Amino acid sequence: MSKSVRAIPEGYHTVTPYLTCKNTAQAMEFYKSVFGAKETVCMKGPDGKIGHAELKIGDSHIFLADEFPGMNTAPVPGVKNACGIFLYLENVDATFNRAVAAGAKVDMPLENQFWGDRYGKITDPFGHQWGLSQHVEDVAPEEMKRRSQEYSAKMAKAAAAGQS
Repeated sequence: MSKSVRAIPEGYHTVTPYLTCKNTAQAMEFYKSVFGAKETVCMKGPDGKIGHAELKIGDSHIFLADEFPGMNTAPVPGVKNACGIFLYLENVDATFNRAVAAGAKVDMPLENQFWGDRYGKITDPFGHQWGLSQHVEDVAPEEMKRRSQEYSAKMAKAAAAGQS
């Protein structure tokens, strides 16, 4: 009798980011030191390039690979990335500061946001953007709506004044 196989392996989630890097080995070390990532898989080809690696951050996995022409492309330095990774943390301030000290660029400083998170954005030295967040307040739906409208009005006013 054959045992049924799970469509999603134990410990994985439906959505798993796959990052391409010019130097995956260095990126993995950055993610280990900054985010506390644990390496679970690393497959290298005969040329030493990483064809597939997996890190676990908290309860989630990310996949990584070196850039291979015709297959995948790493972010281009100086060009805004079209997507990013959102990471909830127990201590966002400490992680944000570690990331910056390790070479990440601040895209948005940490601030308490209207939706109840302390949130900021960085771009790591490998071109990937991370939204770092810690939930600090449960906000009721009516209060969220009020705060959202207040924030939108503030942003519209700043844009009109050329401060966006």
